[in-house]
Amino acid sequence: MAARKPQRRREFGTVRQLPSGRWQARYWAPDGSRRRAPETFATKTDAQTWLTLTKADIERNHWVDPDAGAVNFEKYALRWVDERGLAATTDELYRRLLRLHILPAFDAANLDEITPAAVRTWRAERLTATGATTVAKSYRLLKAIMETATDDELIRRNPCRIRGAGIEKARERSTATVEQVDALAEAMGPRWRLMVYFAAYGPMRPEEQAALRRPDVTLEPLSVRIREAAPELTTGRRVEGDTKSEAGTRTVHLPAFLHKEVKRHLDWFAEKKPDGLVFVGERGKPFRRSTFGRKWRRARAAVGLPGDFRFYDLRHTGHTLSTQSGATLKDTMVRAGQSSEKAALIYQHSDDLRQQEVAAALDARVRLERQQAAERSDATDG
Repeated sequence: MAARKPQRRREFGTVRQLPSGRWQARYWAPDGSRRRAPETFATKTDAQTWLTLTKADIERNHWVDPDAGAVNFEKYALRWVDERGLAATTDELYRRLLRLHILPAFDAANLDEITPAAVRTWRAERLTATGATTVAKSYRLLKAIMETATDDELIRRNPCRIRGAGIEKARERSTATVEQVDALAEAMGPRWRLMVYFAAYGPMRPEEQAALRRPDVTLEPLSVRIREAAPELTTGRRVEGDTKSEAGTRTVHLPAFLHKEVKRHLDWFAEKKPDGLVFVGERGKPFRRSTFGRKWRRARAAVGLPGDFRFYDLRHTGHTLSTQSGATLKDTMVRAGQSSEKAALIYQHSDDLRQQEVAAALDARVRLERQQAAERSDATDG
């Protein structure tokens, strides 16, 4: 009986010359399937070099299935948003950025068809069509989605590689003076004046004020407990939920000059139920951004502030005056509900007592500026 011939070890890959004269490389993939190089080569040496590099990638677990990226970008991106568990406002923002700025360029593309060159061209076109801030937000979103695709081993490398493209370079925002804050409060009318003061001297975000209820406000000591936020979506629906960050849940101690303002508002305008909303419209319903916005624009024009001065910018007044009154960066961060991992490690603790001291210093500062403004007015009249 003849001896059985030993089985020849299967080669990793082979090359062959095609009728066109070019060379084709074929190899065995980790899943056991026979694969071909995605392109042909001019010489046999080029084909063999490609096989050597591909084998090295497989041995180092760097190999990516060339068919894995054949996933439609639009479907992947929308699923990416669905799976993030985002806050309502962030979810709305991401879907708007996708719909208006990203999907028109990449909706029909597969993940592996989005190249660095395609991303550069897309970004350049968007910069000519819309603001740089919106483009930066859109780029960051696209980069995050493609980074997840990289982690999922659907593509080898993230095609979003433009240095600094995701950085927003917002210009310095205006800061209202104490005089202008008082004028804005007066122009907004009795029902809404406290919102102006809370924004400036809280300083509280609009969505935080929208969620405030009677039990959150105390007169002795004068303070506001911020536990939730109720941002308004573009549909007009308010979504009650967590604050912007963990640092957003806080107690804000208010300067004493606001005591009469707060008490009067609670007596006259807050919802009458024990847990009623602090700020409601004339009909007793949660205030609408559209209605409030019209009042704000009229008040801003009456005071003479620039047309791009936002209600949100009143927070800068609070930041500035607190700092000028001796507050540390950590004090200001706690007061404004801002969080920073680096700052949490560097800056000293700002406890409840310290926050009351900051409020007292702020009270003195505003009283002084009001007195000086009154004296200037008297001197002008005289």
